[in-house]
Amino acid sequence: MAPSPLFEIQDLKVNATEGPEILGGVNLTVNAGEIHAIMGPNGSGKSTLATTILGSPEYEISSGKILFRGDDITLWGPDIRAKAGMFLAFQYPQEISGVSVRNFLRQAISARKGVEISTIEVYVAMQQWMERLEMDPSFMDRYLNEGFSGGEKKRNEILQLAMLEPALAILDETDSGLDIDALKVVAKGVREVKAEHSDMGVVIITHYQRLLTELKPDRIHILVNGQIVKSGGPELALQLEKEGYERLAA
Repeated sequence: MAPSPLFEIQDLKVNATEGPEILGGVNLTVNAGEIHAIMGPNGSGKSTLATTILGSPEYEISSGKILFRGDDITLWGPDIRAKAGMFLAFQYPQEISGVSVRNFLRQAISARKGVEISTIEVYVAMQQWMERLEMDPSFMDRYLNEGFSGGEKKRNEILQLAMLEPALAILDETDSGLDIDALKVVAKGVREVKAEHSDMGVVIITHYQRLLTELKPDRIHILVNGQIVKSGGPELALQLEKEGYERLAA
């Protein structure tokens, strides 16, 4: 008997709030432990899909369903989805003045687990993960993302991923703006989190093959004009490099 999917999207159609249709019937199934990649040109709907999965009010689902661990979560709010074990690493992480990285994570972990987490417990875990992610420990007491470089913001997103231990992680263009060294550190962090939580499902949204070379997805999906036009194994990224989106979408 096949295992129940961790996450499913069924014929999802999405509009900008009071705007045009952006996603025109997307289907996607992610099983526990799998890594999926979604690739596509600018304007294809990749980031819309990522933020819709986490319940962004910017977008309106006109039809279709989102299922997580068998539950229909289409109408759930972002906070309920996050507490249930869904995580989004943003393409452009927000700065929050006045809230330190440490306090932000302590509150987020407490909300995720439903119990108060001690400051010491968070401090020890953060030290360990910041060392693995090659982050200066002083960052834990700086305001969230304030004054961080692009690479530091992305590493901080992976730090949150490691600390929150979600069942499903959506990485929205985490490789955007990273040089090759920073990319390798971020990819190494994702691999280490995945190694400790082998059942975690991961959906990577990217333009580039370079992150996929580091993380080796099980399945790759090509999103063009709001629809997945082709799915396949890792070889699909190599085909895309040679042929481009237009020929694959034909």
